[in-house]
Amino acid sequence: MGSVGQDDGGSSAGATEAVSSSSSTSSCPPNASLDTHLYNTNADVLPWTLRHEIVLGIGSALLYLHEEWEQCVVHRDIKPSNVMLDATFNAKLGDFGLARLVDHGRGSHTTVLAGTIGYMDPECMITGKANTESDVYSFGIVLLEIACGRPPIMVPQHQAEQGQDMIHLAQWVWDLYGNGRIFDAADHRLDGEFDDGEMERVMVVGLWCVHPDRSVRPVIRQVVSVQRGEVPPPSLPVRMPLATFLPPIDAFGYTSSAVTRSSTSTNSYNTGAPDTEISSLLR
Repeated sequence: MGSVGQDDGGSSAGATEAVSSSSSTSSCPPNASLDTHLYNTNADVLPWTLRHEIVLGIGSALLYLHEEWEQCVVHRDIKPSNVMLDATFNAKLGDFGLARLVDHGRGSHTTVLAGTIGYMDPECMITGKANTESDVYSFGIVLLEIACGRPPIMVPQHQAEQGQDMIHLAQWVWDLYGNGRIFDAADHRLDGEFDDGEMERVMVVGLWCVHPDRSVRPVIRQVVSVQRGEVPPPSLPVRMPLATFLPPIDAFGYTSSAVTRSSTSTNSYNTGAPDTEISSLLR
């Protein structure tokens, strides 16, 4: 497992330690991936102190990819199974199989749809344009997962048996936020053992990141600043805003002949080999 290179300037010292290449053939890190700790009922509950450090680690990795390397790297598949944890639970963002290089300031990168359902920016399903804003959306979903201990798309057992609708995590948390009950969304397995300020920042920033209007979402530097406690979290609308683009029939679950299933995941989509320039940078 290697990392994306960094020049000698050291402007983001330590950031590259949180950016790793990984694949199904890579050796398993000592503490596996983040999803195994969020959803393994046989494992110890991941304490909040470690969760918060993982949040900061992923944020630092994305800050480096989006703003501090010589070109902007759009990851396109940010999710807990691509967050590797080392022996001391330091987070490393891995799997650059779908990543693309974009010149700083260029904007959106038009491509065939790619990513994992539940983590993909719904606007990508319409425009096919992946950019830093779509990465921020995916990170927002991961933030909510870390705080809530729930998957991005939830199917309550009683509803599944009755064939009722699924619940999207972002909508559920936003509803609680609007009712002044955001802490009700916190992972119940934590039994209230968390810092209220940190928990609120993680969840509110998660909602900010998944705002349906891309132009309202934060850039990753703003996300990191809030998570570090350098600036307060934003005040969001009490109701989740409507999307500013024409949504598909189902904004969070869809089928399309324009995409092909990944050979490595039943829930992922890809367009083939990774960008050759990115491949050469992972060492």
